[in-house]
Amino acid sequence: MHKNLIIIGAGALQVPLIEAARSMDVNPIVFDMDSEAPGRALASRFVQMSTRDIEGCVREAKRLSQEIKIHGVITAGTDASRAVSAIAAALELPGIRYSDAEAASNKVLMRKRLRKAGVPVPDFFPVWNLKEARDGLDELGCPAVLKPAENMGARGVIKIRHRSELAAAYRHSKKHSTTGEMILEEYMDGPELSVDALTFEGQYWITGIADRIIDREPYFIERGHNMPSAMNSDILAEVKHVMIAGMKALGIHTGAGKGDIKVTSTGVKIGELAARLSGGWMSSHTFPLHSGINLYRAAISIALGENPGDLQPVQNRIVIERGLFSPAGKIVSLGGVDAMKSVLGVEEVILTKKPGNIMQELTSNIDKVGHIIASGDTLEKAEQSAEQARKLFELEVDETAGIDWGLVEERARERFSEQVCWVCKSCDGKNCASGVPGMGGTGSQKSFQDNSDALAEWRIVPSYVRHSVEADSGIELFGRHFEHPVLGAPMTGAGTNLKEALSESELSLGMLRAYREAGSVAFLGDGASLGKFPVILDALEQEEGFGVLICKPREDTEEIIQRMNQALERGVLAVGMDIDALAFRTLHLRGQKGLARPSEDIAKIRDRIQAPFILKGILNVRDAIAAAVAGVDYIVVSNHGGRVLDEAPGAARVLSEVRQAWIDNGGSPDGVLADGGVRSGADAFKYLGLGARAVLVGRPSVIALAGGGPVALRYMIHQYARELRETMHLCGVSSVMEVPEKGVLQLATMGDGPSGASLFKKS
Repeated sequence: MHKNLIIIGAGALQVPLIEAARSMDVNPIVFDMDSEAPGRALASRFVQMSTRDIEGCVREAKRLSQEIKIHGVITAGTDASRAVSAIAAALELPGIRYSDAEAASNKVLMRKRLRKAGVPVPDFFPVWNLKEARDGLDELGCPAVLKPAENMGARGVIKIRHRSELAAAYRHSKKHSTTGEMILEEYMDGPELSVDALTFEGQYWITGIADRIIDREPYFIERGHNMPSAMNSDILAEVKHVMIAGMKALGIHTGAGKGDIKVTSTGVKIGELAARLSGGWMSSHTFPLHSGINLYRAAISIALGENPGDLQPVQNRIVIERGLFSPAGKIVSLGGVDAMKSVLGVEEVILTKKPGNIMQELTSNIDKVGHIIASGDTLEKAEQSAEQARKLFELEVDETAGIDWGLVEERARERFSEQVCWVCKSCDGKNCASGVPGMGGTGSQKSFQDNSDALAEWRIVPSYVRHSVEADSGIELFGRHFEHPVLGAPMTGAGTNLKEALSESELSLGMLRAYREAGSVAFLGDGASLGKFPVILDALEQEEGFGVLICKPREDTEEIIQRMNQALERGVLAVGMDIDALAFRTLHLRGQKGLARPSEDIAKIRDRIQAPFILKGILNVRDAIAAAVAGVDYIVVSNHGGRVLDEAPGAARVLSEVRQAWIDNGGSPDGVLADGGVRSGADAFKYLGLGARAVLVGRPSVIALAGGGPVALRYMIHQYARELRETMHLCGVSSVMEVPEKGVLQLATMGDGPSGASLFKKS
């Protein structure tokens, strides 16, 4: 008669366990909440039940026992030891007590039990709230580690290197805590080992010790593991002694134990110890290949109340595991597995993700795409085989899919200091953390605020009774075609304004690459600091000149022309000056002087430049006329983000009259750009409706870069462009050029009527 074994979990890590049961003519009865879990197809019977629902698991096990005899219960690679122990107790099967399983699952209980038994562990403090975390950190000092009391795979585990990181670390760990409880512990230096063990009727067998490769601070990501361990025999003897002492202290007398053990400068200490076999393909792949022992068959025998037999290794091969990783985003395709498996020394390639899966930023061991198992006569040869296979791995990811904008904002807040930017939900200057220098506006922030206020006074009136249109957001600018009119504003001064939250290179390259890859172009400023311009030039060179350079209106005209020509040598699409920066505070802080120039002087500069020429900072009719007379190709209607004059109007207040003056004096209708307060595609549409051909986006671009890098910025640009096309579609506008012609904007003013409703005036 075949025996019946309940296996808790049907995920990829449990599949080898299910296969081992079948190879022993044992019927695997598999519990898992996921009806599409890969282990379901291998199960003799499948029970859809959450592995965390202890009462539900016991209830279903009892129901099954009324139909068939259950001979054992087991899990591997997942934290389900409480469900296993509860079922074992209810059905009188081999196993450990529930209270012992609980101590092996909750890190706080585990540490208390181990410390009481004299088993070496790091100092620690239970944490339920931020105050307790602060108090604990006062005692432990930095560095320290914060982690959920209950979870696995390094989820929520984070190193606190400086006290300033505590709040962010607390939020990260709390998010991954299944119960809300966390543990703050001293950081243990030194190498880490993964240890598997089995125990039955008073005997303990160490069934594998591997060197773990951990990196990517402040997180603890296992890049892979090596077996056998390279530690010397004395250390390994101490590791075995501590592991067995830990299992005894936790009451693990029947079944498996999995330990994460640190070899510190003050001795061997237990990081964690669970009542199960390890995940990470150690117990299922690397140890069997290394030793010749099928560990899962031995563990199943114990679960059935049988002696596991001879556990002496019959071979001593070098076997390693290496993870396959993905950038954040949506997996489009995976491939190359057959080629990877054909590499000499590669034993197995395991993919744990599939097309359509959304990958988050790598912060835990759960976020891997797959694993390579390789062997060799030496560790170096095994590593070479794994690396050769990795290079054959084919992975296509849409990095903009799956972006969590709330998380981007949270990370930006962490990266900026409180003196730079609070990353407000509404970036409108109403609650700014800084002025100039910084991310805010000058003075009382009125000019910064008026950009948003001016846009908010306009409403968009859709049209529905009409022929259907296909909205095309494409534009022609600087002799190029762009997919949409959302451009990057010239943002510089990473040191002065951002307090090094981003480096100047990160900022400039991030802007250039993200806007280019998202279908448009970014402007770069030459900056106030004299040493900044070489960084800007280098960024332009790396991106083959695909950008626009805007220079400060320095007193030295030849310096301006030289900088523009240096940029042109690198292939930039256009150059120009932000003329409103002549009294810019950061320019003065660097001991430099700006200079106002009449139309004829600007014409002289323009005549010496063989490329499209831009004047940025036009806010009145006189300057628009002067710019047209000077022969410049483009103007940007802008108040410099409210960073020059506190009483300057928002760009949307003056755009229409500035544009008309520009056109009346020979300027091209396609030569008007605008910036200030663009926070959505609808804002871009309003500027287009008022006469701009394109808009520039500044502060949100920097926030995106700080919180998620170029990927997050591309996501934001695509979002604005998509919102613009949706607005065009709702208004019956088929092209960007048609927006001002449709007359779909209305100016809202508060009415005096009895209802208090807004009245609308046609623009």
